[in-house]
Amino acid sequence: MSELEALPHGPEFRFVDELVEIDPGRSAHGRYRVRGDEAFLAGHFPGQPLMPGVILVEAIAQLGGVAAQSDPEHGAMDGLLLTGIRGAKILGAAEPGQTLEIRVEVEGRLGGMIQISGEIESAGRKLASAKVMLSGQA
Repeated sequence: MSELEALPHGPEFRFVDELVEIDPGRSAHGRYRVRGDEAFLAGHFPGQPLMPGVILVEAIAQLGGVAAQSDPEHGAMDGLLLTGIRGAKILGAAEPGQTLEIRVEVEGRLGGMIQISGEIESAGRKLASAKVMLSGQA
């Protein structure tokens, strides 16, 4: 099973298509291509589809989970969930056809909590950044 298949999300709610690079337990670089057929695009916004900013933050959390769960010193955690968001900035919009470059770094761990920082770019333009907290059972 690949690292991406280990995500608890179904394929319909997975916002990382490709794992480009991973430094286990420390950082990761992934990609997501906005296909245009995602269900949320039909209503956001009709005639001018844009990927919602909260989904950009979710993509950071998902790739952060992949990086955190690959840590050979700590092992995978059960029930890892997004439990906090700080400093999120939505600086641009993603449209169908764009490929998102997602980069995350594991900033720290404390028991069952992991802090991740991440950002998303497309075509050299920063679209979003956030710090997210993931929590689970060690």
